[in-house]
Amino acid sequence: MSTTHIETESEQTSISTRRATNLLRRYFDAFCAWRIRHSLRATLDDLSDRELRDIGVTRGEIDYLVRAAPLVDARR
Repeated sequence: MSTTHIETESEQTSISTRRATNLLRRYFDAFCAWRIRHSLRATLDDLSDRELRDIGVTRGEIDYLVRAAPLVDARR
C-alpha cells in the first residue's frame, strides 16, 4: 500500500512564509544582542579606572566580559 502526499500551493506558501519569518526573527535577535553588547561596552568604557577596580575589572578585560556576558534583557 502506498501513500501519496500532494502539497498544495497554500501549503508551500505557508512553509515559505514560516522560513522567512524565522530568518527575520534570527536576524532581529542577533541585532538586539549586538545592541546590548554595544551598550554594555560603552557603559564599561565610560567608567574610570578606579570605578572599574571597585567592581573587580581591568580595562583590558572589558572586551572579554562583553563577549562572555549572557545576553539577558531585563525588559523582556
